[in-house]
Amino acid sequence: MIAWRPVLRLLVPGDEPLLETFLVQHAASSMFLRSNVRHAGLVDGGERYHGTYVAWFEAEAIVAVVAHAWNGMLLLQAPVELPALVAAATRLSGREVRGFAGPWAQVTAARAALSITRTPSLESREDLFSLALDDLRVPPEAARVRHAREHDLDVIAEFRHDYMVEALHARPGADLRLAARGEMARAIAERTAFVLERDGAVVSFSAFNAELPDVVQIGGVFTPRSLRGRGLARAAVAGSLLDARSRGVSRGTLFTDRDNVAARRAYVALGFQPVSDYGLIML
Repeated sequence: MIAWRPVLRLLVPGDEPLLETFLVQHAASSMFLRSNVRHAGLVDGGERYHGTYVAWFEAEAIVAVVAHAWNGMLLLQAPVELPALVAAATRLSGREVRGFAGPWAQVTAARAALSITRTPSLESREDLFSLALDDLRVPPEAARVRHAREHDLDVIAEFRHDYMVEALHARPGADLRLAARGEMARAIAERTAFVLERDGAVVSFSAFNAELPDVVQIGGVFTPRSLRGRGLARAAVAGSLLDARSRGVSRGTLFTDRDNVAARRAYVALGFQPVSDYGLIML
């Protein structure tokens, strides 16, 4: 009988099935990890969706993983051996740590393990929600939702700029507007951005920030302040999920700040239910 010893090692191309077998057990809180691997595999050339993945193995099965993504974010799904995995991922990637995302307890533990004491621009304990799309409650105005197109870019880029200032505490200005425009141009090209149109004007925005064949994760939902309180964001999210459902997607997930009462109310009205917590720290 072979006595398997626990081992920490770098994941390499070919390890994707092992990683997916582990992550699917934590599906709701692993969307960024799973979606990035689906896009780019287990490579790290510093390009979008790339990352350095380090896993803890027991009996030849992965039981924990940390990825240091191309954008500096540490993506966590490490219920065991988190300090060792965080240290290895950052050492092997050689890049700066710019934030953490994952289950809240792991996010705070990872920050402590790296002895990062500088004040973050964002530190948020979020509620993670999930919804079987067959149970989606669809408001009538969701029928007005469509994929964002190139002629929407000016509007949704400004939406994105304002969202990053308001939700992510980013510094407003020309640099942020340029980054927002790049993100929205890419989202239009990838068909992950959706708009709600009323009387010929775009009034609300929803997007998928992670996608799998069976699950999508909603992110970046935004309605201008002057138009809030009218159910527009709820309709925009519902419309985007209807599009996903039409393509065979069976579940939606999202996370939102525990103090964002309006957003929580809107998501619960669509049928979303909280399943766990989630943490987001931006440095």
